[in-house]
Amino acid sequence: MSRTASATSSFISILSYQQIHHCVKYVKLTQNIYYGMYTDMNGIGISAPNRTTTVYVFAVIGFVALVGAGMWLAVYSTRYVPSIVNRFGSAAVYLGSVFTPAPSLSVVPTASTTIPFGEASSSISTSITSPAVPPAKHVPVTAGAETSNVFPLGTTTTAVAVPNGLPDLITTINAIGYLATSSANSFVASSTVPAGSRPAVTFTIKNAGTGVSGPWRFSASIPTQTAYIYRSQLQQPLNPGDSIDYTLGFDQANKGAGQTISITANYDHLVTESNFNNNSASATTTILGS
Repeated sequence: MSRTASATSSFISILSYQQIHHCVKYVKLTQNIYYGMYTDMNGIGISAPNRTTTVYVFAVIGFVALVGAGMWLAVYSTRYVPSIVNRFGSAAVYLGSVFTPAPSLSVVPTASTTIPFGEASSSISTSITSPAVPPAKHVPVTAGAETSNVFPLGTTTTAVAVPNGLPDLITTINAIGYLATSSANSFVASSTVPAGSRPAVTFTIKNAGTGVSGPWRFSASIPTQTAYIYRSQLQQPLNPGDSIDYTLGFDQANKGAGQTISITANYDHLVTESNFNNNSASATTTILGS
């Protein structure tokens, strides 16, 4: 019996407070049952050795049941508690983008030659005038449609071979600031983020190479309380000279000065480039807290 009690106390010491509470109630109930059984066996004339053996058997059965109950409580707590933490600890990323195609080329005709009429005379003269040439038509560059999405708060593939040269994706951070609302269109440029606001950054990713990029992705390392790295969905292919302007905001940010935001285009090298060294850019900001 002493060994059984010792093993029981060692197992209870590693359980949680709630599990210990239930186990203590169970042990008290088990003790009362044992005491009643012992009294009953004494009353019906069962000898002392037999009583001791019977009580010991029931003690072992109770200990096994106690171990099983503790293991069930441990499994239940590990399944339930993390789900609560994740539900209250998730952050969100707010993303907006505008696609800008490369400037188009205008075809300008060469200057024409005009042969003027000569002075009036009695003789017959002939002159030829080339037809008038309309002015060159300028084709303006029109930005594509703006998109805005909210992604909840995160695969390696083979590189895409593109003929006729290689692309070169360049990342440039334009400004840092914050979002006045939950929309990516509410960006306000500022070196300091007010308390309660969502930090944000505007940046551009451009194809400065000589080939079409094919689909690609970018990542953003943002100073959230859980050190979150946002990884985008597949972005549209960029022709040489094409670019996309992004606005990215987030919540649950770390507080303090020197908070770094880093953007990396083609972070997984999905696209083969002529230069990978200019894919990243970073900036720091000060995030005020309450």
